Amino acid sequence: MDDSASQGSHRSLSLDRRTLLAGAGATATLAALGFTPDALARQGLKLGEAQDFDFEALKARAKALAAEPYREPPSPRPEVIQRIDYDAHGKIRFKPQEALWADGPSPWPVTFFHLGRFFYKPVRMHVVADGRAREIVYEADEFEMPADSPARDLPAGAGFAGFRFQESRSGHPGRDGKPLDWKTNDWVAFLGASYFRAIGELYQYGLSARGIAIDPAVAGKAEEFPDFTHIWLETPQAGAEYVVVYALLSGPSLAGAYRFRMHRGKGVTMEIETALHLRKDVARLGIAPLTSMFWYSETAKPTAIDWRPEVHDSDGLSLWTGPGERAWRPLNNPPQTMASAFVDDNPRGFGLMQRDRDIGHYLDGVFYERRPSLWVETKGGWGRGSVQLVEIPTDDEIHDNIVAMWVPEAPARAGNAYAFRYTLHWLDDEPFPTELGRVVATRLGNGGQPGTSRPEGVRKFMVEFLGPALTTIPFGAKPEVVLSTSRGSFSYVFTEAVPDDVPGHWRAQFDLTVAGREPVEMRCYLKAGDTVLTETWLYQYLPF
Repeated sequence: MDDSASQGSHRSLSLDRRTLLAGAGATATLAALGFTPDALARQGLKLGEAQDFDFEALKARAKALAAEPYREPPSPRPEVIQRIDYDAHGKIRFKPQEALWADGPSPWPVTFFHLGRFFYKPVRMHVVADGRAREIVYEADEFEMPADSPARDLPAGAGFAGFRFQESRSGHPGRDGKPLDWKTNDWVAFLGASYFRAIGELYQYGLSARGIAIDPAVAGKAEEFPDFTHIWLETPQAGAEYVVVYALLSGPSLAGAYRFRMHRGKGVTMEIETALHLRKDVARLGIAPLTSMFWYSETAKPTAIDWRPEVHDSDGLSLWTGPGERAWRPLNNPPQTMASAFVDDNPRGFGLMQRDRDIGHYLDGVFYERRPSLWVETKGGWGRGSVQLVEIPTDDEIHDNIVAMWVPEAPARAGNAYAFRYTLHWLDDEPFPTELGRVVATRLGNGGQPGTSRPEGVRKFMVEFLGPALTTIPFGAKPEVVLSTSRGSFSYVFTEAVPDDVPGHWRAQFDLTVAGREPVEMRCYLKAGDTVLTETWLYQYLPF
């Protein structure tokens, strides 16, 4: 996704409840007020013929589609699309007055993205009411664009690149206390392949989610990016506090049906139901994939690579395992692509988090300190598999280089069918907090003791934990460090309170002696007797 999906400052809102629509007889009221597809068409929106629609039929359609050879969505007038480059695309904006539900019943109108060189596959948009769907037909006069824009050469019915939900028409205050203008502020955007994203409670876009990940970081295979080819926007009922979107997914290796139930509250929550059918074998089938950017942090910043202290949309992977362990894996920008697997059985959740919210750690005015964290809350039994983390080298912030996803243990074979349910939480922090101490910093340096000759091949680690469970340690006592490593040995191990007078702020210190350049996998947590006091720190150290 490009930053055209995130223009404007963001936002919080309370619901714009239309008393005009409250009460029973919602469907009849919608029709009377002109909010059904037929009524919208009479008001000037270009709509196609009505067809029956429900989610069960969509799932059946996806299953039948998977049994057919894959056909890529045709791009209308490819020579015209190629002329709509980054600059030309940035000058094209959907007219707010043409927005779907600009006058209700939803508090959140819908606007659409234009096709272009980087978003060249058309997505067919539909509006649904009373079990009937009608396509929203593309017309150039729905968009503001320069007189000489190449987009004017596209035919009617060319399709859209994506869509977004605008903020509430009621104009509730944002971060600065000023009323938000729904015409320039949005809270969910779907654009490109199966990518989508939402703002969190800090009013800023950041990382993205995807419908599916097919073979990321598989040796000898190119990653595949299936597309949401069709979207259905369900007309909300009276007083609804959510919006419902359906999507048909298709790619060379699979087809699928999706249902999104999205709520704009403190942050954004999305209840997602999927039905997937494989056309081909898949080496790495990524369920509920999250995509982010990590260039560098204070842990291991190359000297003078950039003037800013840190640059990242997310700084760690958080895990809540089936047995109940909480774990934190700081992200790396490795010298080569790395894939890590955290084996589990029926995981409770995982997410890519932005824990560091100190504006002084970024200083650049693009609000990395406000980027949302994204948590996947699993629903039902997901069985055995692993949360997998893919880290790809990058030398700039313009590249998404982090993927986190669930990968089932059983091989993904052609003909397999899958059904997953989960909820995405776009928030400042994890939605299910714990009393355990959390990792708040990872620091590296040369091993040995200050004031002495430093030994070669030894690295020092300082892991800081902070949380309520660590405030229970009696005066004069210290928590015990529990360490393990895939190779190498530990020395000079101890714990101490961080000298900042912050209650419950402790750090573990240890040296690692290791030879060779192969990655080292380490684990660390603090305990008092049999009582675990902190989440588990997981770290992949890459010797240099």
